[in-house]
Amino acid sequence: MKQVYAPGCAFKIYKPELTEKVLGFLKGNLGEVPEHLTCCLHEPGLEAGTRVINTCAGCDRRYRSLYEGVSTVSLWEVLAESATFNFPDYNGVEMSIHDACPTRTEERVHRAVRKLLERMNIKVVEPEFTGTNQRCCGDSFYPALPPEQVKEKMRERAAEMPREDVAVYCISCIKSMHVGGKKPRYLVDLLFGEDTEVGTFEPDEWHSELQRFIDEH
Repeated sequence: MKQVYAPGCAFKIYKPELTEKVLGFLKGNLGEVPEHLTCCLHEPGLEAGTRVINTCAGCDRRYRSLYEGVSTVSLWEVLAESATFNFPDYNGVEMSIHDACPTRTEERVHRAVRKLLERMNIKVVEPEFTGTNQRCCGDSFYPALPPEQVKEKMRERAAEMPREDVAVYCISCIKSMHVGGKKPRYLVDLLFGEDTEVGTFEPDEWHSELQRFIDEH
């Protein structure tokens, strides 16, 4: 089975050097895994039978549902079963968790993410609405709502998090939790012992930056 790694547009904007670390681990453990940079909103040009390893929840959903003959697996599922990844130890720190909207029906992803946090010695304190019952971080309301109303939705969701630190596995969720006054902790950053950087977070600016990348890829 041919496999490719699709880091996703947002992750590639966020920390391109970190996407290379992920790719290096995959190649070292799974053999030849080319990087696939064609945005999932465009025809991927992948041969039938290809499995896409992804870090973006939107990519996981779109590759799986839009393109015939292509299957997906999240990086979280791959790493959750890894016997070789060097998991850092966060000494039992407590974090809330926010599940990405496109994974709402994907319990396999929810389980894998929580297993990764457990393997890093992070205690998850779940919000009331979580997993298959989660609520959007607010970003998906853009551009249907004006930016200030989108930010109010972000603040509403962030307020539901029972801990200051919030583990997320979507780049846009980083922005939303920051707008809401919480400290986002991106899962790939946690796995590789890096700090999470907020970067561009105003809805108009972030989505313009993302769209430029999508148009170019």
